[in-house]
Amino acid sequence: MSKEKSRREFLTTSTVMGLTALSSPFSSFGTSSEIQVKEEKRESNLIVPPGNALRITGTFLDEISHDIPHQNWGESEWDADFAHMKAIGIDTVIMIRSGYRKFITFPSKYLLDKGCYMPSVDLLDLFLRLAAKYNMKFYFGLYDSGKYWDTGDLSWEIEDNKYVIDEVWKNYGSKYKSFGGWYISGEISRKTKGAIGAFHAMGKQCKDVSGGLPTFISPWIDGKKAVEAAGGNLTKENAVSVQEHEREWGEIFDGIHDVVDACAFQDGHIDYDELDAFFSVNKKLADKYGMQCWTNAETFDRDMPIRFFPIKFDKLRLKLEAAKRAGYDKGITFEFSHFMSPQSAYLQAGHLYNRYKEYFNIR
Repeated sequence: MSKEKSRREFLTTSTVMGLTALSSPFSSFGTSSEIQVKEEKRESNLIVPPGNALRITGTFLDEISHDIPHQNWGESEWDADFAHMKAIGIDTVIMIRSGYRKFITFPSKYLLDKGCYMPSVDLLDLFLRLAAKYNMKFYFGLYDSGKYWDTGDLSWEIEDNKYVIDEVWKNYGSKYKSFGGWYISGEISRKTKGAIGAFHAMGKQCKDVSGGLPTFISPWIDGKKAVEAAGGNLTKENAVSVQEHEREWGEIFDGIHDVVDACAFQDGHIDYDELDAFFSVNKKLADKYGMQCWTNAETFDRDMPIRFFPIKFDKLRLKLEAAKRAGYDKGITFEFSHFMSPQSAYLQAGHLYNRYKEYFNIR
């Protein structure tokens, strides 16, 4: 081989190797999975007591949303995400809603006849199969017509869900052992018109058709951070007091406790120094009415003008520590796949996953 030919081959090989290195952010440091292993093997530098908090053991699955982006995952990506969930102890997954306005997650004959769009994949079937594979319980989130958001009256949601509940139980619930319960998906706060009647009607039908499978709700506290997501403000003045919250939710629990088994208040609408006061009231009310008290530990940040990014770990830690002090029964989150998953479109989510594992000493 001539010296010139050898030189050309060397330069060509070096250029290709250099471009490959530049094109991959992990090329000099190993694959992303190798980075994950290296991260886990580092010694902890925490200066707070580790693991002194309620663990997250459930997550919503948000595939029908209006304020966070789709990640356009197929079955392989969802399978990998369920494995990541399982690795940190998640045993419950909740489809946050089976449809929103005209977009739906499964080929519902009733909803398609009403003008909804045919989905390309049956996500309900997919989630039920993956839940079975990873030994998780799946909760089905009811259909959201959007009329409640337009009118402020939750009773609009009863009629469509009469048919959806029966259809889903017949075609999916009775066939999959992973079908573990129901999520009544109307997100309400204080004094919502029609709330007690709607929750009771839908909760009763869910229980009647499925032989008593559990139901739960996840309302929001009308705190200082309960502002319009599309607005520019981060806080408001007319926030609910602890006393008002206790009185109003006492009335609601009194009207629904026979058909709603658990309440998971969203924890992001109050400030961090208000957590203990509101959480203690939530647990007191749940105990009084024989309901389980869960927390919906939001893993997205409500304190930033850009909505919505993964939350700072210390903020999540403060919320989970408060939930443990209050004696909450279970911690779920909205939601793992966008804001906590190592394969999320948000780079920060994987770092939150690492910090969570470090805090709870999960290997």
